[in-house]
Amino acid sequence: MVQFEKAVQLSQVANAQDQQALALLMLGRTSDGLGERQQALEFYQQALSLYRAVGDRSGEARTLNNIGSVYSALGEKEKALKFYSQALPLMRAVGDSSGSLRSNRARDEAATLNNIGVIYDALGDKEKALEFYNKVLPLRRAVGDRSGEARTLNNIGVIY
Repeated sequence: MVQFEKAVQLSQVANAQDQQALALLMLGRTSDGLGERQQALEFYQQALSLYRAVGDRSGEARTLNNIGSVYSALGEKEKALKFYSQALPLMRAVGDSSGSLRSNRARDEAATLNNIGVIYDALGDKEKALEFYNKVLPLRRAVGDRSGEARTLNNIGVIY
């Protein structure tokens, strides 16, 4: 964490908002991984503001998705859904590329769709959950994400 904090400080001095946003995003992920959810949310909110300021829609989408995951872990499913739902159109709007970048975007989109399905399932809306899980499968298959495909199939199986 110390290295990410140094990166935040250096990027502030250099007025490199994109790098500062990335360092804050990583601080958020680290805090979340340590179970420090409120701290993670603070870092993510700062990163989100910077990503929006520099117009980095991909970074914005990743950050919104991470905020949704924190709220989901905190049991605040409606808030989680709100952030996942904001992330999804941004991921799709970033554009289509070839190669690994396209694969990463498809994986990110699949993860967000799956997260939305999980939230709907937790809220008791099984039909809506299935709708989202069924959108995930073609994306997972297109990029050869067999473990992700298995997780999604498991989620579908739990509903039935």
